[in-house]
Amino acid sequence: MAAPKFKVFDVRPLLARGEEPFAAIRAQVDRLAPGRGLTVVAPFLPAPLIELLKAEGFHSTFEHRTDGAWSVGFWKD
Repeated sequence: MAAPKFKVFDVRPLLARGEEPFAAIRAQVDRLAPGRGLTVVAPFLPAPLIELLKAEGFHSTFEHRTDGAWSVGFWKD
């Protein structure tokens, strides 16, 4: 199987406005087509989100970026 193609969703603007990004992330994840993934960019490592999606069968990878943000990729096989 080919590596998934990732869409990037930066939640930092939502958080800066005081908005909770979970519903928006959930909507993005629920719309993922086969072979697609979602990269969430956040100012912190979203450990609860990683655990939740892992329980739903998603794989994840994460990276602490040089700008201080975290990039977390989610996908299913």
